[in-house]
Amino acid sequence: MSQWPFDQAPNVAAITTRQVIEDGLPILTVVHYADDHSWAFCCGTSDATEDGRVVGMGEVLKRDPTLATIADLPPGYCAYRTAVGEPWIREPNEDEEGDEEE
Repeated sequence: MSQWPFDQAPNVAAITTRQVIEDGLPILTVVHYADDHSWAFCCGTSDATEDGRVVGMGEVLKRDPTLATIADLPPGYCAYRTAVGEPWIREPNEDEEGDEEE
């Protein structure tokens, strides 16, 4: 990849899960947090604290280059898909307090 697509550098920490790293499950849910512009790349099978892992943004993109298609996801939004290769559905992250209209 000639240009880095994300707003965070390849060596910046991101959140993922044990299931993605150790079990090879696909990344089906992505969150771009509004408060610090950090990212989470998850499989959607667990939200348990003990399953959380920290990886570099570059490692996530190496694992799944299709994630470059959602690199423009605005802070405060999440994206999800049913399988790798399926279209991403983008929406405001309801778990964050934000400036969205209610």
